[in-house]
Amino acid sequence: MTSLSAPLAGTVPHPVPERPVIELADVELRLGGRAVLSGVNLEVRRGEFLAVIGPSGGGKSTLLRIISGLLRVDAGQVTVRGRPAYVFQDDRLLPWRTAIRNVALPCELGSGGAMTPAEALSLVGMAAYAQYLPAQLSGGMRARVGLARALAQSGDILLLDEPFAALDALVRERFNDELRHLHEKTGQTTLMVTHSIREAVLLADRVAVLRGGQIVSVLETRGQGRLSAYTEGIEAELRALLGAGDSTQNWSPPKPRRSKSEWLPLLALGLGLLGWQLLALHINADYLLPTPLRVWQVFWDNRSELLPQLGYTAKVALLGALLGSFTGLIIGYPMARLRWLERFLSPLLIASQSTPTVVLAPLLLLWLGFDVWPGILVSALTAFYPVLVSTLVGVREVDATYQELFSAVRATPVQRLLHLELPGALPVLLGGLRLSLSLALIGAVVWEFTSNQPGLGFAINQARQQYQTPRVFAAIALLVLLGVALYSAVTWAERAVQRRRGR
Repeated sequence: MTSLSAPLAGTVPHPVPERPVIELADVELRLGGRAVLSGVNLEVRRGEFLAVIGPSGGGKSTLLRIISGLLRVDAGQVTVRGRPAYVFQDDRLLPWRTAIRNVALPCELGSGGAMTPAEALSLVGMAAYAQYLPAQLSGGMRARVGLARALAQSGDILLLDEPFAALDALVRERFNDELRHLHEKTGQTTLMVTHSIREAVLLADRVAVLRGGQIVSVLETRGQGRLSAYTEGIEAELRALLGAGDSTQNWSPPKPRRSKSEWLPLLALGLGLLGWQLLALHINADYLLPTPLRVWQVFWDNRSELLPQLGYTAKVALLGALLGSFTGLIIGYPMARLRWLERFLSPLLIASQSTPTVVLAPLLLLWLGFDVWPGILVSALTAFYPVLVSTLVGVREVDATYQELFSAVRATPVQRLLHLELPGALPVLLGGLRLSLSLALIGAVVWEFTSNQPGLGFAINQARQQYQTPRVFAAIALLVLLGVALYSAVTWAERAVQRRRGR
């Protein structure tokens, strides 16, 4: 007995048609109360190049965001049989990463594909510029790196959202040729949004027309646009005169020459010391205002006592700044992400900062006793608020386009924090750290004034009680030098970060 499901003898079974890679059925989406897409139906076959054209504001980019999963539809069915990789209109290269590290971002976040970052960068002709920062690359080169990043992602669908719109006409022509060859080489299913009819016909196998939030027509264009219209007549003559566009001419910012203004702080210091010397000579009273030379002499004679006291103050201030900065960071980050948490904690934080440290120090002395840890806590209380505020501001100032990029590469919240938000907020965080270190030093001295712990605050208090004014000035000078050293270290780190971003 023959099974009903088996084909009859001598017949050839019909091949089952392959299902489309992308299917949109009656898709609707409203944004801001306005219908952007309405009743959109579209199918994209595996390995084909489909272009979507239409007027500005017609929903073309929105359509790509729906397919990539960045937007959810209000109604209808969206089926994507594959993993999309998104190339945005702007390159969205992270400024603190080199070209090769930008391409490697999907791999680091666990979304890497079969193609290595080096292979992807080589495929777009940028292997020689792997170690360049985005600020050192031209617009066309950055567009190539953005494309390479999508190629290195674990996606068999390539979504192109007008990636060459900002390029000049000649470079764009060259990119079109390269993109066509790239599609032939990789065989990826490619969906591209463009305003250019000529570009759509030149590149695509089919062109979909999106107008009024609906797909009004899908035209077969395979082979019809392979010879472009500008190969004849006056356009051909003009192109011959202009030559081929070259997008690999890199631009590196010129190295800044040392400015004479860099010597102004030393000049100000020298003038300050000279004014101090002249005023002290005019007063001629050591107990009121000793000369700088007298202060140096007293320091040198008492260095065996003052230097250990400097070390104690530096230890308390640095540990306090570290504890306060860490606390500010772990409180400020969730406050930056959750507005309700900021509103809830704001009264408590403002109250804590409105209470002078000199009032809290005796209470901590009463509760915790005489030790180095209460001093570190006092220092931390004065240091944490600037870092908290800078974390709050810095995280919120991270460009929303980078957040969308990390959504497109399916980054986890922890990956988003480590690879985007903390590096992106780093310049603002360092600015907060500069103020935090200065306040931590003040907190350490206040604690030593209160607890008589063996630091520079204690040295100043003791010398003042004994009317040893030169020794008071020697301890103050050490405090100033410590503060300048800490401030300068953070400033150097800040400049290094700015140089790393090509600024």
